[in-house]
Amino acid sequence: MYDLGYSRPATLAKALELLQQDDLAQLVSGGQTLMPVLRARLAAPSQLVDIARLDDLRQICTIGAGIEIGAGMTHAEVAASPVVRAHLPALAALAGGIGDAQIRHRGTIGGSIANNDPAACYPSAVLALGARVQTNLRMLDAEAFFAGMFATALEPGEIVTAVHFPACAVACYLKFRNPASRFALVGVFAARLASDEHRIAIIGGGNGVFRWHEAERHLDRGAGVDGLDTVPLDLANFTGDIHGSADYRRHVAKVITRRALTQMA
Repeated sequence: MYDLGYSRPATLAKALELLQQDDLAQLVSGGQTLMPVLRARLAAPSQLVDIARLDDLRQICTIGAGIEIGAGMTHAEVAASPVVRAHLPALAALAGGIGDAQIRHRGTIGGSIANNDPAACYPSAVLALGARVQTNLRMLDAEAFFAGMFATALEPGEIVTAVHFPACAVACYLKFRNPASRFALVGVFAARLASDEHRIAIIGGGNGVFRWHEAERHLDRGAGVDGLDTVPLDLANFTGDIHGSADYRRHVAKVITRRALTQMA
């Protein structure tokens, strides 16, 4: 076992100080991705800075017509929150369907979007709803935050502190689960914003979360759900593996999108 330090700062300011002092330090909150990575020796940080219990990161509240969710809130807490259930029931349902009970009670929304796993559920909601990601340094629009597979706009020493979700007329999240791992083989978050604009974000393709702009324009023109079969969906957004080819994943994405839009209607 390699040497590994552990710190649990009492404040966000102290956590940031520790990161500034040690370039090899690694944040940990729920640790649902980091712990397997450490066991596999795919990362060797000098120390773990545990931010799971920081009060600065643990809140859910309304802001105007939207809501703010602190980065330290677990999936289970997001799913059970009366505020989220009232304002964004699709987001509550998404959180309640992540992994299993153990993962939902440890994993956090901030950790999920900062890691940006191609199969993670939260990035689809953040992108589809046009949410904004608050860090200790700045506010980032969802389009600017996600930068491809396991990549974001976060700079060294920058921490996600909260996510701001705007008001939404109606939304639905559906995913096609891998029957063994229960990860999303493909997931779709479809939304009609308060402005009546449609937005569709897809995860599980393999290259990171992305929007299906052609389908959004199709719906904004007043075209029906059935017509989605003829709307192009770029195969370059998908990769293949032992669980399914790129073309298969694209087909599933279209099917799941139709189902989500039908449920919204």
